[in-house]
Order: sequence, then C-alpha cells, then structure tokens
Amino acid sequence: MTRSRYLPCALLAAALCVACSDDDKANRPCDAEPIVMKTAAGVEFVRTPAACFASLADWPYASKTVEIDGLRQAYVDEGKADGPVVLLLHGQPSWSYLYRKMIPLLADAGNRVIAMDHLGMGRSDKPTQIADYSYTGHAQRLEQFIEKLGLKDITLFCQDWGSLIGLRVAGLHPEWFARIAVGDGTLPVVPAGITVYPEVNDPDTVDETLTSPFTAVPEQQPPFYDEKCNLIVPQSGGGFAAWMTYAMKASAFRPSEVLEALTWFPLTPEVEKAYDAPFPSRIYLAGARVFPSLINQLPGANAQAWEGLKAFERPFLTIWAANDASNLGQCETQDNLICAVKGAAGQAHARLDKASHFLQDDQGAEIARRLVDFLKGTVAAAEYNPLCAPPVAADGTGTPCSKDADCAALAAKKCLATGSIGICTV
Repeated sequence: MTRSRYLPCALLAAALCVACSDDDKANRPCDAEPIVMKTAAGVEFVRTPAACFASLADWPYASKTVEIDGLRQAYVDEGKADGPVVLLLHGQPSWSYLYRKMIPLLADAGNRVIAMDHLGMGRSDKPTQIADYSYTGHAQRLEQFIEKLGLKDITLFCQDWGSLIGLRVAGLHPEWFARIAVGDGTLPVVPAGITVYPEVNDPDTVDETLTSPFTAVPEQQPPFYDEKCNLIVPQSGGGFAAWMTYAMKASAFRPSEVLEALTWFPLTPEVEKAYDAPFPSRIYLAGARVFPSLINQLPGANAQAWEGLKAFERPFLTIWAANDASNLGQCETQDNLICAVKGAAGQAHARLDKASHFLQDDQGAEIARRLVDFLKGTVAAAEYNPLCAPPVAADGTGTPCSKDADCAALAAKKCLATGSIGICTV
C-alpha cells in the first residue's frame, strides 16, 4: 500500500482567518501550509486545496458546494437535471470517490445522481476540533442539504456511517424518499443510558505506538463465511474499541489502509492515493478520526427514526457484500432490516460475491445495474432470503440467542441454531 506523507505537526500552526476564502488561492499546492478559517459561530475549519483532487484516477467529476451553518458541504451532481434523484451516501473513512463506478451507469440511465461528502470528508469543509462533529449534527446537515437543494422523491443508497445517517433522516422524513436501498448498513437503536464503548482517552494525543488493526488482512481477502452465513474467520485486532482508538490517535492512520483491507480486490496505488486525497496532513483528519467514536452518541437517539423506518411502505432493498466480517456485513444485520421494514417485502435482496465492506468499490457496476432495475420497478426473485425471528412465546420460545446461556433464565432453555439466527426453545 502507498503511505500518505502527512505534514509534520510543526507545520500545522497556520494563520487564523475569520473571513478567508480559498477562491483566491485556488492554485495552492496540495502540501501548502493549511489555512485555518473560522465561521461566524466560531468553528475553526480547514479546506483541502483543490490541487489535492487534480487528476485522480477515474474521477472526472466537478465538485459543487452548498453552505450550511457557514461550512461548505461538497457534492457531485451528474446526469439529467430533471431526472429521478439518486442520493449516494458514503461512510468512514471514504468520500464520494467510493461511487466512481456507479455514478456513470446511474446517470446514463437518465437519473440525476448526487454523491455527497459528509462534513470533514472529501471536498467538504473540515472543522479542526473533534468536538465540532456529532452523529445528530451529521444527520441535521443532511436534512438541510436535502432542503437547500430541493430534492424530492429521492432514491437513497447508503452504506456504513452513510446508512446510520441516511436511514435516520429517512425514518424521520419518510415522505422525502421514493425508495431506499442499503448496502452493509443499519439504523441502530440503543437504549438511553448505555455506554456502548469506553471513550478514547486523550483523543488529541498522537500515539506513535499504535499498530494498525488491518495489518493481518491480505490485499486479496480470504472468505470469511461458510455456506450457512456463519463466520469462519474470527475477527482480530481488538474489535471496535481498538478501531476507535486507532482512528483517533494513531499517527499512521490513513483512509487508504482501511479501504484496502476492507475490499475484496486489491486497490491500485492510484486508487489509494485518491482515497487519501482529502487529507494532506493530520489537521484535515478530525472528522475521519472521530467518526467511529460517534457510536457512543447513539444511545437514546434513534427510537423515533426506527419506528418511522419500519413503517416505510415504499420499496426497500438490501444489497449486501458476501464477505464483510464486520457487524454491518453479517446476515443478522441484513435480516433485521428485511424483516422489520414493511417495504422490504418482495424485493430482490442479495449478497454479492467478491465484495467486502466497501462493496461499491468491489462491485460498483453490479450495484448500479441493480439500482437501475430498482428505479424502474423491476423486481426479480430474491437471491437472499432472511431468517426472521418468530414471535416470542410466553415460555421464551423464539427469543434470539447464540448459545444456551442466553436462554438460561427462560423455560425454553435450549438455543437452537437455525442459520444466521438462533432461537430459544424447549
């Protein structure tokens, strides 16, 4: 993999500008000293030089921006201006470049294709303090983005953190969406008062000793599941808590290593360079660094949105990667959406071979083809059928489980494994 050459911390003490615009500095080199600007509300931010995005592999698209709360939200807007709107939302630590294989096919089919960069990612402005990023803040910015652009009857495709953000907005504003497709994502409902993971200590301290949790993953991924969708390769690297710490504090953290590890096919050096392009030095990385830690803002946040999403009766499609060992890629996660959302009934749900967590990079053309059919209302037979949990009986039969100990307090004390879901039974 190609390592990004992040500027030393000593170079990050840039001049502070209250009313600066880089429009007059469009020719700044990518490795120029960062210019720290400030919104009227006092939020300090940086803006990646345009030179960083010059001549990226397979990326001919111009960036547009809309201002929200004094910060630019960047997006690509391609295809037929009055065509059906397709909104593409990426996750962490990627940007709209992840959709480079899907945009042309969707646009050629007569759609207006919009791929948005979340705050702190891609060509969007990047607040320099991690405290300026929040889960609900990302969702509220998406709401304002949709309203400012006047988007209606949206077809949404979302993945990873793009799904946590996009599905929240869809659950709260279902009338904005004509149909929804999800790839390796979910809308978590976590009860208030729960601490999901320990907070990362001293988050702004750079730790030179942290090692990447992705070093054990070869460029060509091995299969992670058996034919019954059971994980056959245990996860390593300390789990999500270790990932939170590594992303937040590791001096070596860069997006390309994550994209390389979590794609089925090896990435070329040119593609790795493109994924790193928004972040020429560490000062630009605050949004990417803090994204995993936003999981601790989920408790109590999504109950209303989940009820709205479950009641969504318009078409709802899941297109999953067959080789994503993360929680988002597992069959239980896909099953939960298919079984819960009304509009998922009768749709052509699938798990794609030779695809991992960032399935848009592995199988972008195939996903786009399926979305074109989805927009046309073409419904093929489902290639993946979920195992939906049965109703829970008075003795506890039907309670989801993974082992007998999960059923110990019930009259139905035996955990029966039935594919991707186990149930307590007598």
